[in-house]
Formats: sequence, C-alpha cells, structure tokens
Amino acid sequence: MIVTRLQLKNWKNFQAVDVSLRDKVYLIGPNAAGKSNFLDVFRFLRDLSNPAGGGFQKAISDRGGIKKVRWLMARRFPEVSILVELSPNADAEVEWSYELSFKGEGSGRQRPVVTKERVLHKGEEIFCRPNQEDRDDDERLTQTYLEQINSNGKFRDVAHAFENVTYLHLVPQLLKFGEQIGGNQLSGDPFGQEFLNRIAKCPEKTRNARLKKIQEALSIAVPQFENLSFVRDETTGTPHLEARYAHWRPHAGLQREDQFSDGTLRLLGLMWSLLDGDSLLLLEEPELSLNDGIVEQIPMLISSMHKKARNRRQVVISTHSEALLSNQGIDGREILRLVPTQNGTEVILPDENESLALAAGLSVAEVLLPKTRSKNVNQLAFL
Repeated sequence: MIVTRLQLKNWKNFQAVDVSLRDKVYLIGPNAAGKSNFLDVFRFLRDLSNPAGGGFQKAISDRGGIKKVRWLMARRFPEVSILVELSPNADAEVEWSYELSFKGEGSGRQRPVVTKERVLHKGEEIFCRPNQEDRDDDERLTQTYLEQINSNGKFRDVAHAFENVTYLHLVPQLLKFGEQIGGNQLSGDPFGQEFLNRIAKCPEKTRNARLKKIQEALSIAVPQFENLSFVRDETTGTPHLEARYAHWRPHAGLQREDQFSDGTLRLLGLMWSLLDGDSLLLLEEPELSLNDGIVEQIPMLISSMHKKARNRRQVVISTHSEALLSNQGIDGREILRLVPTQNGTEVILPDENESLALAAGLSVAEVLLPKTRSKNVNQLAFL
C-alpha cells in the first residue's frame, strides 16, 4: 500500500495541508519551509506504531512536547490533526483511512491526549474514539489504538504500513568511523549507524542478489568499480562490505567501506533501501556528496531499482538540487512545492501554466525550482 492523501492541521510549520501523493514525491522549497517537518509526519506515525518504540507519549516527548509539535500560531485551536489515506496504488480507490487528533490535557502533567482517533476500511468505519470506555476512563486517551496490539487487530495492515516506514539520511562518517565514534544509536537508525548490521541480517541468498544489482549500478557510476561483496572480519566477526577496483596488481584493488568515498556509500545506502522492503521510504537530500552527473540520474535510478525489486516502495524525497530536478523523467504531479506564508507553510501542486510548461518539455528545475529561491538572496554577496 502507498499513502495517497495526507491532511494536516497545526502540525509544526503547517496550519492546514491537504494533498494527494503519488508513487514518487519530490518536496521542494526554500530553507526552513518545512520539508523535514513534512517528512517527520510519517516518522511520527512510525514511532506510534512501533511496539518497542514507546508509543504516543514517547513520540511526542522525543519531539520536544506538544508545544514543539503544534504550529506556533495555533492558539485558538490547540488540536493537532493528521489524516492519512492508503491505497494499493496512486490511482486506486482508498482502502484505509487513519485519522488522529491530539492536544495537551491542560492540567497536571500536561500530557498529550487523544481527542479523536478514527479508522475507515473501504469507507466503512471500524471505530471512532473517544468511545464510552474512554469517557469512563480518560487515562485511556493517553494512548492510541494504533500502538496497542490488543486494539489494532482489525486494522493491523495500517499499523504495519506505518511501522515499516524507513527514513534515510545516511552519514558516511558513521559507517567509516563507527567504532571510533561510538555513541548511542537514534531510534529508527536514520543516519545509517546500523546499516552494515541490517545487511548482515538479510538472508544470504537475498543479500547476494541485492548486492549484485547494486554492483551493476555502481560499476557505471564509480570509476574502476568491479565487484561488491559482503564479508566478516575473521577475528571479530564484524560485518563489512568489500569492493574490488580495477588495478594492474591482481590483489591490490580491494577496499572496505571505510575506504569508500562518501558518494559511493550514500549511493549504496540509497540503492539498498530501494530494494529492502515495500514500505514508504523517506529520503532527505540524496544528492549530498554526489557528482551532478550522478545526481541527475537519481530519478531514473529509483525507477530502475523499482523494476529490480520484488516490491515497489513509495519514495518521498526532499531536495534542493537543480541537477536532480533537471531529469526529464519527473512527472509534474510528483512535485510538491512548499511556500512559507504568514499563515504557515502551504503545499501546492504545479498550476495550469506550470503544468503546460512541463508538458512542453521544460524541466522542474527550469519551471519550479527558481520559485523556491529567496528574492533577496543576491544581497548575501554584499554583506
């Protein structure tokens, strides 16, 4: 299933949002418009659904509490609301609808409490809270049904869809120098600290098949790259990725991940994630550390990996990259432009004139990207 509609009220930058989503979504907008906060809606739902993640209370606490989650100007209407619709594909009828509203309880410990939780399946209501049990025991409203195995049985497909959301903003240094850096791993492993262990846990046959597909792509993008394999350190059992590069000496071209370039590691993480699972994949600025020639091909790389994957993942990408948005394979319906206003950030699709320009052969980088730049940015040169 994919997310085909997202409706927000008073979520971080956004006072009110109601947008349709495709298999691929590209978020563009100026700095601080809320691209990361848009992605965080799905991470929040993932945190709610994770049985080991602490649920509703921890998901709010990890984000700094209700005041940090709620839109700053939301004083008269303190509720935060999220509505998500899921379908088999972008053009199919809605299969599931999940709606959650919450606010601070207003006294005592100021805990977040559920003010509405509702699930529909093919238009038929499965439940709507608060119900009589909640009214008899308002302590129940400190948790969602989504996080409770005993309560989400009738809509567990939704819980699993949210639970398996993947967010990737791989930081190569955490792979190269993980043992030296040490430290705690953040929930959901957003920066790839456990990336090698995830590869290690994959069944050998599946792992080898995926690495072969990735090797084929990397041999095109990375000069002299010839082979990619998974190995374990003979002494410690630590997992590693090993690549062979063309070299005049037969055994001199071997390198492990701590010797890979940052761009190679980010490409590797991107491709593995596209092949690993069928849930929503969130990519933040995948262009970092990569040559513009490679960045321009990322949309086609995603399409190619989709064809090779057993299950096709929906992908939501935030980007500032002119090279990436120059790719002619991007459909205008896949673009969401974030526009900051005094009433919160608006999320808009291309208008009629912009759609005509894209249909005529102009790229997103030519038609829409210039509209995300600050009008006064040139003044930075005179500071």
